[in-house]
Amino acid sequence: MTYVDGFLLAVPTANREAYRELAEKVAPVFKDHGALSMVECWGDDVPDGKLTSFPMAVKKKEDETVVFSWITWPSREVRDEGMKKAMADPRLDPGDTPMPFDGQRMIFGGFEMIVET
Repeated sequence: MTYVDGFLLAVPTANREAYRELAEKVAPVFKDHGALSMVECWGDDVPDGKLTSFPMAVKKKEDETVVFSWITWPSREVRDEGMKKAMADPRLDPGDTPMPFDGQRMIFGGFEMIVET
C-alpha cells in the first residue's frame, strides 16, 4: 500500500521563490530513488489556533508562511531504501547555498495510507 512522508515547516515569506526552486531541484532525486510523487503546498488559509494549529506546531514567526508537503512511495520498504539512497545522493548536498528555511522547526513523519479514493 502507498506510503507517505509528510512535512510541515515555516518558511520566511520572502524566501518563497528560493524554496520553490529548491523543491524543484530535489524532487527528481526522490523520484530517481523510488518516490511516486512529491507535492509542496504554500500556506494560503492557515489560521492560528488557541490550543494547537499548524502555525503553532512550527513556531511560525510573523514574516513566515506555513508549508505542507509530502512524498508518496509505493511502500514503506521502497521508502526506507529510497530515502537512504536519496540522503546519500550528492544532488541533495546544498554546498554553500543556505537553506531557505529553519530545518530545526520542520515536523516530519511517515504514514501508511488507510484510505485513498
